[in-house]
Amino acid sequence: MNLFLIIILAVLIGDYLLRLIVETLNIRHLRTDLPEEFAGYYDKETYKKSQEYLKERTRFNLLEGAVLTPLTIAFILAGGFNWVDHLARGFHMGSIPTGLIFAAVLLLLSQMVSIPFSVYDTFVIEEKYGFNKTTPKTFVLDILKVWLLAAVIGGILFSAVLWFFEEAGPWAWFWCWMVVTLFQIGILFVAPVAIMPIFNKFVPLPEGELRAAIEAYARGQGFKLRGIFTMDGSKRSTKSNAFFTGFGRFKRIVLFDTLIQKHTVDELVSVLAHEMGHYRKKHILKSMLISILTSGLLFFILSLFINNPELFAAFGMDHVSVYASLFFFGFLYAPIEVLLSVFGNGLSRRHEYEADAFAVDTYGKPRAMVSALKKLSIDTLSNLTPHPLKVFLSYSHPPVLDRIRAIREGWSLRCAGS
Repeated sequence: MNLFLIIILAVLIGDYLLRLIVETLNIRHLRTDLPEEFAGYYDKETYKKSQEYLKERTRFNLLEGAVLTPLTIAFILAGGFNWVDHLARGFHMGSIPTGLIFAAVLLLLSQMVSIPFSVYDTFVIEEKYGFNKTTPKTFVLDILKVWLLAAVIGGILFSAVLWFFEEAGPWAWFWCWMVVTLFQIGILFVAPVAIMPIFNKFVPLPEGELRAAIEAYARGQGFKLRGIFTMDGSKRSTKSNAFFTGFGRFKRIVLFDTLIQKHTVDELVSVLAHEMGHYRKKHILKSMLISILTSGLLFFILSLFINNPELFAAFGMDHVSVYASLFFFGFLYAPIEVLLSVFGNGLSRRHEYEADAFAVDTYGKPRAMVSALKKLSIDTLSNLTPHPLKVFLSYSHPPVLDRIRAIREGWSLRCAGS
């Protein structure tokens, strides 16, 4: 049997088995006794509900994997990619238009399989636990908007990559890397003002106690605010969030409307201080640099497999092409991507601790920060006692109890030092 095919099948099956093991351990790690830290916040029924939510979502995600993994394997073994390639070539167009058709058909097939799962997740599970606010109209419009953006932005990038690998010789990977890097940087400036408003409405935070408190804190930190906005997160879910986005004159702080409804002014300023901490500690810049370096690695390794006959034989292809190489390489790159994500998540967890410490040190209200974290955890019915392996592999934020512990210990040391 083709070596590449053996590797690809091993990756697909191994990925699902790893998820099965990790999620099973995570479920078994649940604690029925409410952690003392959350006494007075979680009642027994709500805590039980959070565990049922985790179990149901876990079962559903594993079921989805149990369906999609065999379907993917069957599609490969049955020559599905070759069928799509013949369909694309049947239009008798140039290599780039043919590649775009090939990509569009594959993505459309993927969407046809994944949409039913997304519908069940949104309108059954999220609805059952009181989170869903998405209407069928919004759900469909979101899909159409994503398709449109993928066709325009993704199509342009995909075409550029194809052109360089076909015309630029041995250094094609480098020029692809440069183009994608420029795109990554540009999107940071453009997304807040041109892309995100396509999906949500952003309204300047009105004058009042909250805005005055945020502006006073920002002035005290010498932080120039370009805009404080609320976002209609309640359009899709009751879950809350806040984030910092953009650079230069495009940077803005965004609060979900659901967040404002459920938190005190001190809690909200603490959350925003945390987001400012990410900016002041240069976490956003560091993450962007890592992303740029990672994409460079990806394109270099990709260049080693472009038009590899053995790789194409693994997928039963009659023709070799650059556009199909990009898709096939994705299967081989998956294990590297997992390793990079583990590193990235570990760095992200470290950044969260640093941002928490920045918020507490600069705003000086650790109780408000702790209270905000507790409310956010309850608001999302998050797992208070995840398994360490689950945290290591996939958590971009530390478990909430670890964050609270770090805040209390850090504040105690600061008080002792002063």
